[in-house]
Amino acid sequence: MATRTTTAASGAVLEQKQALRSRVRRNLKALDPIQRKQQDEAVQKLVLEAPWFKSSTSLCAYISCEGLREVDTSKIISSILHKPDSACNMQIPKTLYVPRVEDKESNMKLLHITSVSELIGNSMNILEPTPLDNTGHQREDVMQADKPVDLLLLPGLAFDRSGRRLGRGGGYYDRFIKTYLELAGKRGWQPPLSVALAYSTQILDEAIPVSALDVPVDAIVSPSGVISVSSIALERM
Repeated sequence: MATRTTTAASGAVLEQKQALRSRVRRNLKALDPIQRKQQDEAVQKLVLEAPWFKSSTSLCAYISCEGLREVDTSKIISSILHKPDSACNMQIPKTLYVPRVEDKESNMKLLHITSVSELIGNSMNILEPTPLDNTGHQREDVMQADKPVDLLLLPGLAFDRSGRRLGRGGGYYDRFIKTYLELAGKRGWQPPLSVALAYSTQILDEAIPVSALDVPVDAIVSPSGVISVSSIALERM
């Protein structure tokens, strides 16, 4: 009986998520291109000027996809990959890892890149790092790195003000974050600050339905500002 009840509850959550995804996708599609560009600029400016971003030394970030209507990260990525070339440039050098989907079973690697030229379009026209670097060696996987990442910049379809995140249904980021947090715990590392980037229409006042597999974010950056949710965010932001 308990199993049947659990299954029914899981099915109800799934239906609620699907309905919410459809609604948010419609809202994103209706977003005026000029307004969307303004929001892209505002979100990236907030990130680039934030002390928690400037002080980060190793981070994971998504490469935005126009087709998915994700908040643009091009300026953020360019800033991270820019090599300081003068004493006047005070940016702390950063190590960057970006996603590469491995299969349809929610497995995703985050691999080290040093230039946007190391990215190629996959079957869905989403830019990903090549498996090998320019020297023919395997790219460093963040899971094999000898130092922790301190920041995760995450996409999503919708978020509520408690930090619950609605993804696109693949489970890739939830699985990655859980695995990385387990690794950090085993190595005695401080968990990274997870920050989602969102358009205004993606911030919901209602609670997003979640399952045991869903991982909340620590904070959300929207054009209106930063919503700090977790104790980690309140300490570091």
